Amino acid sequence: MSEVKIIEVKANILEANDYVADELRRRLKREKTFLLNLMGSPGSGKTTTLLKTISMLKDEMKIGVMEADIESDIDARKIADTGVCSIQLHTGGMCHLEAGMTREGVDSFHTQELDLVILENVGNLVCPAEFDTGASKNAMILSVPEGDDKPLKYPLMFQVCDVVLVNKIDVLPYFDFDMNKFKTFVYQRHPGIEIIPISAKTGEGIEEWINWLKKNIAEWQKGE
Repeated sequence: MSEVKIIEVKANILEANDYVADELRRRLKREKTFLLNLMGSPGSGKTTTLLKTISMLKDEMKIGVMEADIESDIDARKIADTGVCSIQLHTGGMCHLEAGMTREGVDSFHTQELDLVILENVGNLVCPAEFDTGASKNAMILSVPEGDDKPLKYPLMFQVCDVVLVNKIDVLPYFDFDMNKFKTFVYQRHPGIEIIPISAKTGEGIEEWINWLKKNIAEWQKGE
């Protein structure tokens, strides 16, 4: 029987992506620009949280936002209305953003003039976790209505993130969501990770999130 040559395509793609991501991260480090990769499911409140974040930081630092979607520019227009620089990245049907795509978006900014660039990744809990975008830090938003079992179902997302925002805590009384159980599940996947309960609607917990973000931006710019 003839031998069949097997090519590990996914492994090669990930290795090439990691190289580009590392190069982008080093570049942004030199420019002292902090890139936040924000991930989460559709409807988790990514854009609403992002709008709240911008409103609290735009007077202190220069911000740029990249909105990644399969189609449309709805979210990019919402961000542009805040007065910060906003661009739309269309993925051509792909369910995630790769480092090369992120670099294209970054190249459209004068990043050396920006303190913070936020990438709102495509909405799902699977594909975006698999690809390093070159971000300084990864953040994810999980909303209360999604359930407290998601760390068990989508472990990689929680493993690659540096902070987890639990959004929509204002509706906790109406859903079967156990915060202590959720934290236990998250720590099983990523011991010691920061978990910040918030409500983008009411503003509860947002100050703690902003403090986390400002601390990490300051450390990045100092080279720590």
